[in-house]
Amino acid sequence: MILGVSDWLSGKLGWKATHIRIAFVVAVLFFGVGIGLYLILWIVKMLSK
Repeated sequence: MILGVSDWLSGKLGWKATHIRIAFVVAVLFFGVGIGLYLILWIVKMLSK
């Protein structure tokens, strides 16, 4: 979406980026953890380069 986490994660997991984006939105709406998880994954992505 914004930081490229969905595309990066889709390559790692073999899932479609659209499905990962939907999962993040659902996590934000129902559990409130999607934004924090997204930021943590962005940090992991930046450190793994």
